[in-house]
Amino acid sequence: MNVKFLNPFVDSAFDVLEKETHITLRRGELGLEKSPYITEDITVIIAMVGQIQGNVFYSMDNQTALALSSKMMGETLTDLNSLAQSGIAELGNMITGQASVRLSAAGYESTISPPTLLIGKGATISTLDFPRLTVPVLSECGKMTIHLAIREGMMKGRAVDLPIPSRPTIL
Repeated sequence: MNVKFLNPFVDSAFDVLEKETHITLRRGELGLEKSPYITEDITVIIAMVGQIQGNVFYSMDNQTALALSSKMMGETLTDLNSLAQSGIAELGNMITGQASVRLSAAGYESTISPPTLLIGKGATISTLDFPRLTVPVLSECGKMTIHLAIREGMMKGRAVDLPIPSRPTIL
C-alpha cells in the first residue's frame, strides 16, 4: 500500500463530513494492519478498480452511525432505520467519490462501486495480500475509521499491454 494514496481519502473525509454534518474533526493515529479486518457495528464497503484497485472500508459503532446520520438529516434518529443506513452508505460513497477525483487529478484513474453496508459486529473480511492503512477520524459524534486496502493496479498513465492474437481462437 502506497501512503501517497492516503491523503486524498483523509482530505475527502474531512471535507465531506464537515460539509454534511457541520462537526469538528481531528485525525487519529495512522496504523498498518496485515490481518483480516474484523467488522465494527457498521461498515461501508466500496471497491475500486482501474489504476487504483482494492477496497475501502469505513467502520463505526452504532452510536457514531446514528449521531452522524442525525447530523446529516437535521433530526434526531433513534434507530438505524433505512434513512440512517442510507445516510451512512452515502457518506462512504461521497468520500470515496471525492477521493477518486483527487486521485484522478494525480494521474490515477479508477472507478468505484456502489456502497455496500454491512451491519453487524465481528464478521471477518480478508483483504488477502492487501495490507490496510487505517486512519481514525474523531469527532463529538464518535470515531469513524477509514481502512484502505488499495494499491496501484496498472502502470501509471497507461493500461497493461496485452498481446493481440494474430488469428481468432475458436473454442
